[in-house]
This record gives sequence, C-alpha cells and structure tokens, in this order.
Amino acid sequence: MSEAPVQVDVLVVGAGPAGLMAADVVSKAGHSVLIAEAKPSPARKFLMAGKSGLNLTKNEPLEAFFRAYAPLPPTLRTALESFGPQEAIAWAEALGQEMFTGSTGRVFPRVMKASPLLRAWLARLEAQGAELRRNWRMDALGGTVRFATPEGPREVAAKRVILALGGASWARLGSNGAWVEIVSPYVDLAPFAPSNVGLLIDWSAHMTRHFGHPVKGVTLRAGDYESRGEFVISATGLEGGGIYSVTRGLRTGAPLVLDLLPDWSEDKLKQTLIQRKSKENLTKFFKRALRLTPEKIALVMEFAGPKPDDLITALKALEIKSIKFRPMDEAISTAGGVTFESLTDHLEAIAKPGLFFAGEMLDWDAPTGGYLLTACLATGRLAGLGALRYLS
Repeated sequence: MSEAPVQVDVLVVGAGPAGLMAADVVSKAGHSVLIAEAKPSPARKFLMAGKSGLNLTKNEPLEAFFRAYAPLPPTLRTALESFGPQEAIAWAEALGQEMFTGSTGRVFPRVMKASPLLRAWLARLEAQGAELRRNWRMDALGGTVRFATPEGPREVAAKRVILALGGASWARLGSNGAWVEIVSPYVDLAPFAPSNVGLLIDWSAHMTRHFGHPVKGVTLRAGDYESRGEFVISATGLEGGGIYSVTRGLRTGAPLVLDLLPDWSEDKLKQTLIQRKSKENLTKFFKRALRLTPEKIALVMEFAGPKPDDLITALKALEIKSIKFRPMDEAISTAGGVTFESLTDHLEAIAKPGLFFAGEMLDWDAPTGGYLLTACLATGRLAGLGALRYLS
C-alpha cells in the first residue's frame, strides 16, 4: 500500500534563491510550506556565486537598473519595483549580513561570502515552519506532484505549487532544464539560449603569450547593446563581464565591435595618426603615441592585420570575427524558458491556476553585476505573494 500524499498549503520545488524567497514569504504569513530540492543541499548555484564575493545587487537608480533587463517584461518590472536594489540590501541586512557598495555600485556582504547569509536564511525558514526535503526530484506534475526520493516515490498534495527550478546551465549544480517536458502542457516556452557566456575563438599562435591577461578601458558593442568594461583573453577565446554584457546582441547575430580608445575622439585620433613618423614601426607607434597595451595591440594585429588599411576603424571599431559561444552548460545564466505571456501578473499559469513560476525558469535576461540575483529574489517574492492571495 503506497503512502498517502503529503498535505501542505504550498509546495515550493527548487531551493535556490527564487524558491527560498517564495517559501519565506508564504511561511512568514503562517502557512505550511514544503520545499523540495533535487540536490543533497540547497542553493548550490547561489553558493558558487558567493565564491567570488556574492554580488547581491547593483546600487543605482531604478530606471538605470531596469535598463539592464532590456527588453524588460512588464511583470518583471512590477516585481523589481517592489523588490529592487534597496529592498535586496535591507533583506540581507535583516538576516544579519553587513553589506557594502563598491566603487562600481555593486553590492556585496562585508564577509564576501554567501554561506553566512544562506545559513541565516535557512534558520529563519525553519523557525517559520518551512520544511526542506533534500534529494527529492520532481518527475510528474498533475493533481498531485510526484517525486523520486531516496525512500521511494512520494506525492505531495498542495493548495498552491511554486516552481523555481532554474534555467539550463550549470547542470551539476541543479539547473539542467529537464523540467521542460513536465511543464510544457501548462505554459508556453521560449527556447533556451546561453547568456553571460564566454566566446570561443581559434587564435593565431602569436596570441599565446597574452592568454590570461585582461583587456581594460574598452567599449564593447553588439547590436543594441553596449558596455564599457573589461574582459580576459583566454586560451579558448574571450571571457569576462564586458563580454557578458553584450551577449544578448551577439545572440541576434550582430558582430562584436571594440572601441580600444573610447576616451579618444576620431578627430583627436586622426591628428595623432598624421604625426606618425614615416619609418616608425606600427607597434612602437601604438605604444608611444596611443599608450596601447600589448593585449590591445595583439587584438588589432589578430583581427585587422599587421598593416590595417584603415587605422581609425581598427582602433575605434575593431570587429572580432569568427566567434562562437561556449557550451550552454558553461553559461552563467540562460535566456528562454516560461514566457510571461502564459502567466498572470502574479506569475501563475493561466492554463493551470495554482501553479506559479519564479527565477531563471522565466524568459528574461540580464548581465552579471547583481541583476540576476535580484531578479530571482524579486520573482520568487512575487510568486509567493500570488500564492498568498489564494490562501488568505
């Protein structure tokens, strides 16, 4: 005889930031919550992000913050208006974490780790009565939700279900997109695509000595997207925040174009080029007159040739050719997933009332820099509030 389904007010599937925030909202209101996590421990991607300092959010005016998500879905805008940078900071501080804002506006815990914040959060959830089940993998979704567990199949009967299963990158941390077939009867799905991902380039031999070196003080453009940032030349291509910021443009097929002298006007550059001595070696001229780093010079030689026909274009609009994305599983995040058009303004499936979605399952995109984590928290909160509307 099989066990009777576990009865609970709200079932949250996925114990990442979005799922834990949804559970926090519901359990704080006094309702019973069960959190089911497929991995042996919760929030693995969150902890991985914390290894480099846990960039929680970006402390900047809301309209500037919103531009990072362009095109910004209206429902996501609503979520971020209620839980934006200031609310994210206050939330972390309420969990006992002292936060600070760096020179670029990025916000970090003073301890530069994710684990103390997560421990405090899990303790609060436990105190509020939320129950966490580990190694519970969802394998069916219907009148009840069925899980494969170490103790065998289990079913949960919940008044409301919130799914926060992540996107389709970093499968070893739990986000593998395997939920697509389970939810496809109830929502529309946009194809997954890599975001915040490195580029693959087949380098010439002369680039070898520049592997691992950063390129700073550059403006990057790809279609409608532009970033003043930096990146690293790796053995396989290009990596780093500057590249990640223009991923959305690259996905449309737009070329990657670099301005290696963003603080120089074309007129100033023309005047400097005119003064070049006829017998002066181009590399020496770049170093002497333009103060170009060896890495920038190498990129010019790689993509414009040792004797560019148009030096202004080579320096102000250098096109990086023959690039490919690294595999999607290596991307920091993914675009695609559940479309907002198939959900209500509280992230509830129009075709299946009582089923909510949050976090990277949703079809939105943003660069690194605190935007990803804030949106996961904000959509988890919105889904939790949507579930509360019914329960109360």
